[in-house]
Amino acid sequence: MSTDWRQARVEAVRTLIARAEPEAIEETKWRKPSNPGGVPTFSLAGLICTVETYRDKIKVTFAKGASLPDPRGLFNASLGAGTRRAIDLAEHDALDEDAFVELIRAAAELNRG
Repeated sequence: MSTDWRQARVEAVRTLIARAEPEAIEETKWRKPSNPGGVPTFSLAGLICTVETYRDKIKVTFAKGASLPDPRGLFNASLGAGTRRAIDLAEHDALDEDAFVELIRAAAELNRG
């Protein structure tokens, strides 16, 4: 994980996930030479989302995003994927925090069945 603006965005997203689902478990997976810090994953009764950093953005990918309601249109990436959906956030992109919290809660509820 980077220590620049992307890390601050990841921390903000991490805080929102904890607010939405305090019992969600964070793990780091998929460590490799090109990404020694790995990828933060958040689970509760199954995978909720992953948070990845790229040069120009962070990407929050919802494992079952295609099955989630998104009335405020947060999803802006992976829209053609069969199961997942993602939110790409550049340095100065605004994030509707209340809508994001609701999306996390909906993802956890979907996992709970």
